[in-house]
Amino acid sequence: MTSSPAEQDDDFGVPAMTPWGAPEEQTLAFNRALRKLLAGLPPPEATDIPAARALRESGKGILPNDGPLPEGRWQEIEGASGRTEPAKLRMIDAPDGFDQAAGIYVHIHGGGWTFGSPEYADGRFLRLARAANVAVIGVKYRLAPENIWPAQADDCLAALQWVIANAKGKPIILGGESAGAHLAAVTLLRLREHALIEHIRAAVLTYGAFDMRGTPSTRNWGPRNLILSTPVVRWFAQNVLGDMALAQTPGASPLLADLGGLVPAFFQCGTEDPLLDDTLFMEARWRAAGLGTELKIWPGAVHAFDYFEHEKFNLPIAHESQALVSDYIKRMLA
Repeated sequence: MTSSPAEQDDDFGVPAMTPWGAPEEQTLAFNRALRKLLAGLPPPEATDIPAARALRESGKGILPNDGPLPEGRWQEIEGASGRTEPAKLRMIDAPDGFDQAAGIYVHIHGGGWTFGSPEYADGRFLRLARAANVAVIGVKYRLAPENIWPAQADDCLAALQWVIANAKGKPIILGGESAGAHLAAVTLLRLREHALIEHIRAAVLTYGAFDMRGTPSTRNWGPRNLILSTPVVRWFAQNVLGDMALAQTPGASPLLADLGGLVPAFFQCGTEDPLLDDTLFMEARWRAAGLGTELKIWPGAVHAFDYFEHEKFNLPIAHESQALVSDYIKRMLA
């Protein structure tokens, strides 16, 4: 994650060249603007969590909201034990309805297990539904720190069990970003334990936090804030796990698990993401387990870069990333 001063942008430390090529100028310009914006805000670990959630709900958070939209609807389901509120899924129909859908894409949102909700992504998943002819289902799981591990994993397993029972034989692809990619990997392992993995065709795992102990890129990143930093990642992990000894277990850190018998997966991450090693290490372990993988590393891309496709930002690589995801889903369902 380090480079010589000659390889760095003088103001923001963004590498001018990476092993995967040079960042696009639009990406570098976006990073400069983002760094300036974040420099004037308190870091996530110093914020009031309910206030930050309310800010996101109002559309004034750092990540742009792309919903809720009228095309999205809620579906109540039987939740995992221990829930005090109804369990819900966010549903986006395929263009010609469920019966004509090529399959189902189940998405688990990110937000450090602490923030977020699936309705904020209605727009991007409406576009995905149209592009890939899929029904899209977003999982609304309990958030930390009010609910600690394994509440989030339990909710995701219950959601997938409901989807499998109601899929009418349609193939399912499971995906997510950041904390959502972590939960997707954990859920795949749990589905294998419950002899349900055969219902999943493939996975889309985008800049996931697969090792809760912290990979080298996470530990060495430091305080430089580009959506994530080393202190922010540690704070999120503490929020969700409570007892950090759990980070040593494969149930919480899927990088440590036996991956045999899982499904093909598409991995992607940016070079300006503290979780880069998580993606590189997990893809390598996935491949070593004899599973099909595809890997895309985006030069200069920050954490959550793909959410900045919104017209307010219109980041080119965000659009390119979503096109790759759509193409992968279509190919896996063909």
